[in-house]
Amino acid sequence: MEDLTAKTTVALAAFLAGMVFGAVVQRTHFCTMGAIADLTLFGDSRRLRAWLLAIAIGLLGSQALHGLGLINLSATAYRASDILWLGALLGGLMFGFGMTLTGGCTSRNLVRLGAGNLKSMVVLLVLGVTAYMTMNGLFALARIRLDDFGSIHSVDQGIGATFGLADSTTMVIAFGSAAAIATFCLKDRRFRESRKDVSAGLILGLLIPIGWLITSILGADDFEPEPLASFTFVGPIARGLIYLMTYPAASINFGIAATGGVLVGGFLAARTAGELRIEGFNGLDDLKRHLIGAVLMGVGGVLALGCTIGQGMTGLSTLALGSIIATLSIMAGGVLGVRYLERGSLRAALRAVLPLVGAERSSG
Repeated sequence: MEDLTAKTTVALAAFLAGMVFGAVVQRTHFCTMGAIADLTLFGDSRRLRAWLLAIAIGLLGSQALHGLGLINLSATAYRASDILWLGALLGGLMFGFGMTLTGGCTSRNLVRLGAGNLKSMVVLLVLGVTAYMTMNGLFALARIRLDDFGSIHSVDQGIGATFGLADSTTMVIAFGSAAAIATFCLKDRRFRESRKDVSAGLILGLLIPIGWLITSILGADDFEPEPLASFTFVGPIARGLIYLMTYPAASINFGIAATGGVLVGGFLAARTAGELRIEGFNGLDDLKRHLIGAVLMGVGGVLALGCTIGQGMTGLSTLALGSIIATLSIMAGGVLGVRYLERGSLRAALRAVLPLVGAERSSG
């Protein structure tokens, strides 16, 4: 009974936190894919700065909790001993490219579904199925082989343990990095004057350490404690589909409950604002693009061990090297995807992203 109570309490708290997350994303149009597109196509950095501010707040809050002994970030999946660099690199590129084809990152598709977007429903179903196939199904063996080939063994892939730094030095790096990122964000006047973007960065960033606290404190159990976790969506969507199909045999956890909360929060925010509307595909090409993007997001998100939230905010808050590689790769894949949609071909996109490569080929 105690285990059931702990899991139920964690699930309820995660669902409520997820509702806040979804409502904020819906009301502020927070989206990492949109942020990359805004900067790449229009030179507008406000949504990117919102994401970066969320990263800074998440990093600051998480490291403060770790320093106070309230949580142990070394126990998270992000700080596992093996640095799966190849999966983080390839998976990040796949996820970043895929999210441009679907028109948004995972969290954005969740709130769009809540607002009535049927395209997002198809995306999330395909993403969930392909993610589960990569974790435990048809693609699992290939993933394991890839991880075996492209991994570096470490005691702990946190930057402090990897480079033999003292805890105090690691904390200085964490707080200094958070301060530098926040300063970069707030130095831009247009961003400071954008109340919705600043609010999105602050609230969503705070939800990362709140997630750690929910699983650490509410999930404490003498016999089967809840694994330390915070917001991430690719794996939970896959497991959430299994949960829905096998309940009550399957067990709920923080990720599944938080994902459901994001969906409901997006729905309530959209309904309150009068933005509920059914939206479908514009044609066969639109359907194909979303299906391909969803597959890339599902497979890539598992290889990279997370998405723009799971690695880009939650993972980075742990200072894990794998999270740094995955996040940079997701951003690179996103830029390539935006250029692909703009130019109409992958070759032209590569030339736009890597102009030196194109110039060398032309001269040759």
